[in-house]
Amino acid sequence: MKERAIRVLGDAVINQIAAGEVVDRPASVLKELLENAIDAESAQIDVEVVAAGGKLIRVSDDGTGMSRDNALLSIERHATSKIRDAADIERIATLGFRGEALAAIAAVSRFTLRTRAQDSLSGTEIAVFGGKIQDVRDAGCPPGTTVEVRNLFFNMPARRKFLRSDATELSHLRQTFMMYALAHTGIGFSFAADGRALWQLAGKATLEDRIRDLCRSGADPRLCPVHYRVGNLVVSGHVGLPDRTRPDRAEQFVFINGRPASAPILSAAIRAGYHSTLPRDRHPIVFLFLSLDPAEVDVNVHPTKKEVRFRNPAAVRDALSVAIRRALGGDSGALTPAPPAGTAEPVRAAPRAEAQFIRGFEADQVRAAPVCQAPAAPWPAVKPDAIPVCAAPEPGSAPEKPAPQSPWAWHRVLGQVAGLYVVMEIEDGLVLMDPHAAHERVLYERLLGQVRRGRIESQALLAPEAVELNPTDAERVRQALDLLKSLGFGVAEFGGDTFVVDALPACISGARPRALLVEIAAGLEAAGDRGAAAGAVEERIAQAACKAAVKSGDRLSGEDIESIISQLARTEMPYTCPHGRPIIIHFSFKELDKRFGRTY
Repeated sequence: MKERAIRVLGDAVINQIAAGEVVDRPASVLKELLENAIDAESAQIDVEVVAAGGKLIRVSDDGTGMSRDNALLSIERHATSKIRDAADIERIATLGFRGEALAAIAAVSRFTLRTRAQDSLSGTEIAVFGGKIQDVRDAGCPPGTTVEVRNLFFNMPARRKFLRSDATELSHLRQTFMMYALAHTGIGFSFAADGRALWQLAGKATLEDRIRDLCRSGADPRLCPVHYRVGNLVVSGHVGLPDRTRPDRAEQFVFINGRPASAPILSAAIRAGYHSTLPRDRHPIVFLFLSLDPAEVDVNVHPTKKEVRFRNPAAVRDALSVAIRRALGGDSGALTPAPPAGTAEPVRAAPRAEAQFIRGFEADQVRAAPVCQAPAAPWPAVKPDAIPVCAAPEPGSAPEKPAPQSPWAWHRVLGQVAGLYVVMEIEDGLVLMDPHAAHERVLYERLLGQVRRGRIESQALLAPEAVELNPTDAERVRQALDLLKSLGFGVAEFGGDTFVVDALPACISGARPRALLVEIAAGLEAAGDRGAAAGAVEERIAQAACKAAVKSGDRLSGEDIESIISQLARTEMPYTCPHGRPIIIHFSFKELDKRFGRTY
């Protein structure tokens, strides 16, 4: 085979290769231009697009602007004002730094740059056509920079064919704009598409203002503030309660030092923070900001800067998951002081969230009403002493007011429907409650609290029960005997694949030992090597609570219902069961009025 000659590529080819790395759609262009405008210390950034960016993308800012010489250098490859040498790459504090974006964009479009420095009397206009400079001249323009990108990919028809429909590309443009507008609330932003203004965002706004203006979840009060610090790592923002989730991550916004960023470890940390409160196929709504030393994060992983890496990923993961757990638990006060170097921040139990789920009324605004009792019947799956029963109010008397941390200030039970769901009136509307899911949550948190305190309450069985398992399950249980004993189980080998159970955790003492061991064995298999980890322990507790909770179809007395409601109101997370299913569905009076056409 004849050897092929090696040639140095021309500038035009090199620029198009670079463009392929940096620019793959109109949203990529907008991302790079927004980053440059933000780095220029702008107070106002205006975006205009036509035909979903295919015909025009214009980004104008009132930042520092550039002189003629700097403007000419800005469209050269690897020309930047943001780093000077290799050492600077280790501590990148700006959004842009590679010096490739403008050259790559200009190589595949009709590109116009107008800029004027703050202390200059006139500006500069540069026109570039497919990577070649066509004109450089003085221009009258306000201080700042305006970049116009027309006919994107006009000289790359193959790339243009890969663009999606205008609706799809516009959705990507809007998502990109949203991310940077959320990350930089001190800057005013505007966005117009095909001459129609979509957003006008004032500067010096709060994060709450931006969320309200930009996101569907902005009007949802189910957002808990996050404030957490450990060492030089600060986590802030808002997270949604587990009863409001999505099938995708479209409303998960994570920013690292003001940069929209992603990394597998961040998704895992968010999931860990919501542990046992989300179904497997649901994703929470989060707006999280991580602030840390630039030397601790590497943003130079990919030309598009979409993914980051951390010098200490375990510390970032743990801090993020703890911050979320504390926010959901209601610990949303001022930033906690950083612990001394080399020491861990003390762990403490956080109080349950101040319920934004329902806004309470003053006591004198609520009309006292009797509690309707369902037909009395015992709980077949729970012993009477397993959960203390709160006495129901006498007919005609005022219902019991829950503790201050309750998700409702007042309630009145109306009854049960379909042999399962409890219908309840509260001060803000109507609530449907699944007593099975509620009972799961009560048992789960009670047993989990005992595990974390190291004080498991066991209940001896009246007669020990011999449980024979299949060989696979028996081996799993055999290897987890210490784990089971730490959970309050009295389990011992009896020979072969048989075990003797003489005690169960007090909270689930009414469960059947064999069904419980089989369930736990299956869970241990799914946990794999994590069988001794805290996460696996919590999963086992959730399964045990599920087996012991009241079942669908159980007829509950008024006392039973009031007992579940009273104890649910005092849990840390009264909105979902340990598996992530909703416990409560709330219909506000405003929503009911709207559905019945009673608008005022």
